[in-house]
Amino acid sequence: MNLAIDVRGINKYFGDKHVVRDLELQVKQGEIFGFLGPNGSGKTTSIRMLCGLLTPDSGAGTCLGFDVLNDSDEIKKLVGYMTQKFSLWDDLTIAENLDFVARMFGMKDRKQAVAQTLEELGLTARRDQLAGTLSGGWKQRLALASCLLHRPKLLLLDEPTAGVDPKARRDFWEEIHRLSAAGITILVSTHYMDEAERCHRLAYLAYGNLLASGTADEIIAAQQLSTWIVIGQDTQLYVAAIRQLPGVEQVTTFGMTLHVSGKDAERLAAALTQFGQQHQLQIERGTPSLEDAFIHLMRDARDQFEN
Repeated sequence: MNLAIDVRGINKYFGDKHVVRDLELQVKQGEIFGFLGPNGSGKTTSIRMLCGLLTPDSGAGTCLGFDVLNDSDEIKKLVGYMTQKFSLWDDLTIAENLDFVARMFGMKDRKQAVAQTLEELGLTARRDQLAGTLSGGWKQRLALASCLLHRPKLLLLDEPTAGVDPKARRDFWEEIHRLSAAGITILVSTHYMDEAERCHRLAYLAYGNLLASGTADEIIAAQQLSTWIVIGQDTQLYVAAIRQLPGVEQVTTFGMTLHVSGKDAERLAAALTQFGQQHQLQIERGTPSLEDAFIHLMRDARDQFEN
């Protein structure tokens, strides 16, 4: 197994705040690895440490064959970093933005690199359009193009699809999978469950702690949840009562239905069946989702900075 990232015992403090605790992680070359977790959970800090943009306070490991504690300058040369907020220049054209970025990297063949990147990202026809006039989806594509100019081996994407429409998100993920197939390793943080399911593997962080990692199916299976669907009229009226039933650990509203989950399958089934008969509600067996698993993981997580 060829690992692009292999770290263990990684820690990071900001003052007296311990924001990442003993992180251990392996990411394969060419893998799309997703980071999920609530705001302030340490996702961005973890990714930046893995990519050489932040130096860990302790721990050990490698990124692209370089030591994460001592070789951050070498790692950064091989990384493309796309921030959540569009950070290019609105008053420059698409081509001018890319040319400026190429000059910052000191690329000798920058005109050829810009032309090739424009073509690969489908931006050639818009090369003379001002960046400030682009829609969110096209700005996103330009930001990705700027990350790829220097042909990185590792891409860091920090909530890259926030604020773009569903079609732009789908097109973006098609491009990400194309890059992955070409051998580029990709780390992406996201809050969208459908995007998480597009990743090859995932890590779920909560307040500096790694709670789970693996494929989406592995993470769901590890929680050992049983999920049932409650169907009927005005199901929202029964949420509070259902939460008090034996075996119920979480209740989530999906339109006119309720998804009810718990670990004690027999107890949960018996309680819901009886409740459904009493209130003329239809009870059907469901399949635990990635969202169910993550909500379950968060039940015992505590924000160390909430006070």
